[in-house]
Amino acid sequence: MPETNSSFSPAPNLLVKEVVINALKEDLGLAGDITTNSIFNDQQIGTATLRARETGILAGSQFVEATFRELTLNSELSWNKHDGDELAPKDIIATIKAPVKTLLTGERVALNFLGHLTGIASLTNQYVKKISHTKAKIVDTRKTTPGLRFAEKYAVRAGGGENHRFRLDDAILIKDNHIAFAGGINNAIEKAKEANGHMVKIEVEVDTIDQLKECLSHKIDVVLLDNMPPDLLKEAVKLIDGKFTCEASGGVNLHTVKEIAETGVDIISVGALTHSAKCLDLGLDIDITG
Repeated sequence: MPETNSSFSPAPNLLVKEVVINALKEDLGLAGDITTNSIFNDQQIGTATLRARETGILAGSQFVEATFRELTLNSELSWNKHDGDELAPKDIIATIKAPVKTLLTGERVALNFLGHLTGIASLTNQYVKKISHTKAKIVDTRKTTPGLRFAEKYAVRAGGGENHRFRLDDAILIKDNHIAFAGGINNAIEKAKEANGHMVKIEVEVDTIDQLKECLSHKIDVVLLDNMPPDLLKEAVKLIDGKFTCEASGGVNLHTVKEIAETGVDIISVGALTHSAKCLDLGLDIDITG
């Protein structure tokens, strides 16, 4: 497994293999790479250099490794950069030695994964740096690409962010629509507590101070302060006074995140980390050696 340059945990290999196999099936179709297979034989070996073309934070090396190893066990990858490392234009990320057919067939899938995940890590790192002088932490949301949530959330960790819940069964998050259908915050919280054990955390979304005051009479874990301007966030944080973890969400971007963090909130959730990150420009230069 490629190394990481931080304490964040790697993506589970079993899940990496599964999504890589699905991506290769999608690309290969029923007949395989008919272009490459027509031109090259199995004995021709090549080397490839994976380079950065932009500044960023690397993420997704496991997916590159899995792509080439699924195509042949004859792939040798040597990493100069590791997930979590900073990249500059022209940096050599890795060198790969493998059959030419493997390099050409796996190139697009490998770069798709690496560019997308490195883009997420790079954007996350920009947010993290903006608020580094505060206690707030940047976290992701469930606004992820279907089938790639674990990968995209891994990239957030590589960029220095943290993960919100992965799935609906991770924790209770009572949102505005739950409250509306339940007939109010009190009823929603009480029913959620009755139906779940002591190990399950409860978070409640509020968008007014009056709603927040309703929460204060309940034993919950987190309050999500939704779409509140900075002055209202400050008031909410003061009112909570450490009773709950304070999460801010809505209207968060690179221009607003610093002011939001300075209100004293603990967590800032940002959907844009995964749904709007730009793919980082990376290249794979291939040479035939035998």
